[in-house]
Amino acid sequence: MKFGPASPRDAVGARLAHSVAAGGARWRKGLDVTVEIAAALEAAGVSEAIVARLEPGDVGEDEAARRVAEAALGDGLRGEDPFTGRCNLFATRAGVLVVDETGVDAVNAVDEAVTFATLPAFAAVREGEMVATVKIIPFAAHEAAVAAASDKARGTLRVAPFRALKVGLVATLTDGFKPSVAAKTARVFAERLAPAGARVVAERRTRHEEGAVAQALAEIASDCDLLVIFGASAIADRRDVLPSGLRQAGGEVLRIGMPVDPGNLLMLGRLDGKPVLGAPGCARSPAENGFDWVLRRILADVPVTADDIRRMGVGGLLMEIVTRPQPREGDEHG
Repeated sequence: MKFGPASPRDAVGARLAHSVAAGGARWRKGLDVTVEIAAALEAAGVSEAIVARLEPGDVGEDEAARRVAEAALGDGLRGEDPFTGRCNLFATRAGVLVVDETGVDAVNAVDEAVTFATLPAFAAVREGEMVATVKIIPFAAHEAAVAAASDKARGTLRVAPFRALKVGLVATLTDGFKPSVAAKTARVFAERLAPAGARVVAERRTRHEEGAVAQALAEIASDCDLLVIFGASAIADRRDVLPSGLRQAGGEVLRIGMPVDPGNLLMLGRLDGKPVLGAPGCARSPAENGFDWVLRRILADVPVTADDIRRMGVGGLLMEIVTRPQPREGDEHG
């Protein structure tokens, strides 16, 4: 692509690289210069303008953006018509955005003319929400760069759909624990499930004792796809009440703790092949925390392992939430 100054007459067939204002008129950036426009520029006293002219082997910005974006489209995504070298991608269903981060980096490494940006990996998205954009920086990119970027973009994005899971909820109680807190917790949790179409189908409130936890889990496990436990006290050790109750019920503790704050005191486990989450205390609040990061992946059938949780530290320092007594001081709530 040729780029630089030209007289209005020499600019015919090229594209204005910058807007031009003269003689009370204005010609916008990106306008293709015609004979008529060149004459108007000259009449307004414009002696030269900065223009871009495509050469053999160049692909115009809109077509280049469209090709790379279409290559990136996976299940649950659609692209819109490109404009000014940009093509945006949108979710066609609610779910979790699954991103091949290495693939996105590879697209952006092909040529500085081609850029590809997405929402964070595993973000919860709504139907119709914009999740990614391809932007061509100059007015054209070379065919070789467009072809290479398109190749790297394939398989980088999809939206894993939420599933209407049947969820079992166990809440433990201690002397002095207000029933209103348990009721509010259940309401907030139901609101978390609602975007996925999931719902609580069985609920037990029981003593904060491992035997009682084990019994509650055993009573509802067969009717549920996912089990979640809210403890009256936060999990402090693998030998604490909630993990011990899960093991007594025949389950397995996969991970205690996560490098996401708020959300540190989460438990990931399994019972009868079904996921079990021990919720941190901060999950009683509707504000985003580490519990959401794990829950939404489970709701979208995106695997989450102990190693996956271990790798959540970068970006895992979240905003403060009002339920914390002091900012990251004396926190026993997770």
